Amino acid sequence: MAVDNTLAYIDQGSFLALRALGRGPLIQFTWIYDRAVDLDGLRRFHANLGFGLLGRRIERSALPFGRDRWVAAPGPATVEIAAEDRPRAEVWEWADERLRLPVDPQHGPSWHLGVQPLTGGGTAVTLIVSHSVGDAKAIIDATVDAVSGVRRDLGYPPPGYRTRRQAVREDGRRALRDVPEMAKAVVAAARVARKESEGLSTSVKSGGKPRARRGAGTDSGEVVVPNSVVFFDVEQWDRRAQELGGSSNSLFVGLGARLGQILGRVDADGMVRVSLPVSERTPGDTRANALTATTVTVDPSKVTTDLGEVRGDLKTALTALADTPNELLGPLALVPLTPAFLVRRLEGLVQQVGNPIGCSNLGVLPPETSRPDGTEADYLTLRMLEPKITTTVLDRMGGLLFVGSGRTDRHVSVTVGSWVVGGTNTRAALREAFAQALTDMGLVGTVE
Repeated sequence: MAVDNTLAYIDQGSFLALRALGRGPLIQFTWIYDRAVDLDGLRRFHANLGFGLLGRRIERSALPFGRDRWVAAPGPATVEIAAEDRPRAEVWEWADERLRLPVDPQHGPSWHLGVQPLTGGGTAVTLIVSHSVGDAKAIIDATVDAVSGVRRDLGYPPPGYRTRRQAVREDGRRALRDVPEMAKAVVAAARVARKESEGLSTSVKSGGKPRARRGAGTDSGEVVVPNSVVFFDVEQWDRRAQELGGSSNSLFVGLGARLGQILGRVDADGMVRVSLPVSERTPGDTRANALTATTVTVDPSKVTTDLGEVRGDLKTALTALADTPNELLGPLALVPLTPAFLVRRLEGLVQQVGNPIGCSNLGVLPPETSRPDGTEADYLTLRMLEPKITTTVLDRMGGLLFVGSGRTDRHVSVTVGSWVVGGTNTRAALREAFAQALTDMGLVGTVE
């Protein structure tokens, strides 16, 4: 049976942004072993990743307004193994270097796997995937399959499977079928624009800062924003959440809000606006990005002593999202009609009201996720970064703060990437701010 290999609108939007801006976010899974890894096991893992949700890349439509399509692609030919050992303290420097290697969801490779032997016998392993090919949940599913030896055939055709004439004819018919959805999207876009305009006006009147800010310096070129990771013992983490009257998720959000306050990402009232991506992935879902989002406003002065309010607000927001889908997704059907120059122009006008921070909690990870070579890694962490972004863009955006978390049987990991306009943007400065947030929250963890 033929499968529909047309990109979902949300994936089309992700790919459009990447093409227009020349960059896009990458998701990185990093495993650290305190011993040597089984290289044969890693090679099997690598080969298995070339099937299912990661065994594909994007082929452009024959029409400028057509929707692009998935085609089968196994990924890079080999695991990249570093020739020389490096100290354990340089793991994250190496991980940043891997982020700078080419990843291209259209021409390939859309992902790659690297191995770094460590001085003293340990090993670091890192998997980097274009967000246009898979979100974190998609990568988790692909990892579980690869570790388990499952090779899923999604039924995608090989690259170049259509002649030019076939592609024009098929993409044209598809565009005609999509017209009713586009009409609904126009109505949704008008509704969203009206609400956003009202919200912007309210923010200005209340003393908010809905303006793009620029740093005093000049553009220093492409950067990987300063980043850090902390590992917590799961029992200590859960105990502290209970002491504060919260849950694991509310403790994570509270920690992110406190760090946001330390880094100056507060609104005129001293509140922190937290944006929470929420997975909509279901069994058999082949979308690269099966995501929606919600937001909560957090008082960072309260989270150090009581998480009850945060816990309640999170429950209310997630319940409301389940009952009423995110209206910002309504205009997505217009994505194929959006020209690249408009995407670039929109990014140039980015105005982040309230300095929001992103908080992505993946919760309890399947045990297979910790076993890329077939055995349990000592540490696993996940992070999202955009390595080709420049300091000029970061300053124009008003900086950023993104916090992510995942949980294994042994550890809760919390990663953070940050850029402060006009601030000291170094890993050492971020580690200092992170350590202060941990102290404020009464948490004890290993700051990498």
